[in-house]
Amino acid sequence: MDSFELLEEKVRKAADLVRTLRRENETLERQVEEAQSALKDAEGQLKELQDQAGESVDSDQLEELNTSLAELRQERQEVRQRIGALVELLEGLDE
Repeated sequence: MDSFELLEEKVRKAADLVRTLRRENETLERQVEEAQSALKDAEGQLKELQDQAGESVDSDQLEELNTSLAELRQERQEVRQRIGALVELLEGLDE
């Protein structure tokens, strides 16, 4: 295999990698949107419960919502980090 064929093979592999990373990026962006939507819902539910605090609020339910909210925030952060890493990798391909 001559050097031109090697270069062609490397370009094909790089193009495949870019396509794969773009698909992964799209998937992660959808996950971020879903996590943000779930977080917004959980925050809304938490606010409703906090507004009802003067009334009889189930502390177990409130604790469960706080836990869910914390988990969703952590998940959103992890997804953002993964997207950031993919973006950096894609930007590195432009060089």
